[in-house]
Amino acid sequence: MNVNAAIAAVAALAGLCTGVIAMLAFRWSEREQAKPTRSSLHTDAVLPPGVDTVLSVLRSSAVVLDEADAVVKASSAAYALGLVRGGKLAVEPMLAMARDTRRDGEIRQIELDLPRRGTGRGGDALAVSARVAPLGSRLVLLLVEDLTEARRIEAVRRDFVANVSHELKTPVGALSLLSEAVMDASDDPEAVTRFAGRMQVEATRLTSLVQELIDLSRVQNDDPLEDAEPVRVDELVAEAIDRCRHQAGTKQITMATGGTADLHVWGNRGQLAAALGNLVENAVNYSPARTRVGIAARRIPAAGGDLIEVAVTDQGIGISEKDRERVFERFYRVDPARSRQTGGTGLGLAIVKHVAASHGGEVTVWSAEGQGSTFTLRLPEAGAARDRDRSRSQTRESSESYETGADLDGEEHGRPYETFTNEPLSAPEVLP
Repeated sequence: MNVNAAIAAVAALAGLCTGVIAMLAFRWSEREQAKPTRSSLHTDAVLPPGVDTVLSVLRSSAVVLDEADAVVKASSAAYALGLVRGGKLAVEPMLAMARDTRRDGEIRQIELDLPRRGTGRGGDALAVSARVAPLGSRLVLLLVEDLTEARRIEAVRRDFVANVSHELKTPVGALSLLSEAVMDASDDPEAVTRFAGRMQVEATRLTSLVQELIDLSRVQNDDPLEDAEPVRVDELVAEAIDRCRHQAGTKQITMATGGTADLHVWGNRGQLAAALGNLVENAVNYSPARTRVGIAARRIPAAGGDLIEVAVTDQGIGISEKDRERVFERFYRVDPARSRQTGGTGLGLAIVKHVAASHGGEVTVWSAEGQGSTFTLRLPEAGAARDRDRSRSQTRESSESYETGADLDGEEHGRPYETFTNEPLSAPEVLP
């Protein structure tokens, strides 16, 4: 009995010890869970009420830092810009500004150029504006705006103003000098005639520049749907040929048409005629004498509706690869000296690009130096395009241009019109 009692007592004591140890372990676990950990600092619990909701609707990249400079909250845009890496703010100037704000409570702002994520090249820099403000007693809020696109647009605007000023001052200055020359040579009829002829050339150049500036402004601001109608491609081609008939005849350039007949596109007739006319005029101006300019149209299948392609092919000097990327920029000229001889303003292709974009299409170029160029204007065919445009116009609140290629569903159709450059065009029209 004594042995059994001893064993029972030992067992009871062991059970009691086990219970005590289990209770202590449970209490210790609760205490540890109640302590704030580094991982818990990244939850929404440490943010003041409503802050998380506000940050989620901000367009700016948002980062919230705690007193140890650890990231408590960061938006997906902040990660995309490369501001946050490994739970830390990766931009040292912003981190220093956040520390200063935490110390004195002052709101600070700075503009920086940051390398794009994955590159270290200065040409790929991101322009950002960072603003830091205290958030409660322990946190700091960093808001970052991406200014890259705004900077690019501002640079384009400055270049445009500078180019316009230069292009306008050149013929105006020439007219001023020529008028003085006419006055000084009033007793020399031959000199007066020569100077008057030069004045006519400069006046024509100035008139063309002003008109193309007006046309460019109009296609950028006007909604082509307001005056949209089915437009025959054959009529657009005929108008373009008539527009360039004199220049082509002077250089003995053959104008040839071909492709599929009786095609229609949907849009503003005046804008479409101006766009195709600019392509044909460029082809004539940059083609050597006694060569051929071809204009051909065809229908191609595409998702969302068939497309109409109009290709303008020349046998000119061609365009280098580096210039092909910029030929649609305003005032850009592949050969400035030649452009001045032909009276080019550098706005024709920019107008074509805007017209194509506003009609839900695109313009592309294929070219090889010494072999010529092919400019292809691709537009939605009338019918399906009209229905799409009408449905879009009902939901638009302001006059905005369609994005280039919006109806193409991202599909590529290969190098434009290789077949038209190699096949003879039917129904040629040789100008005298």
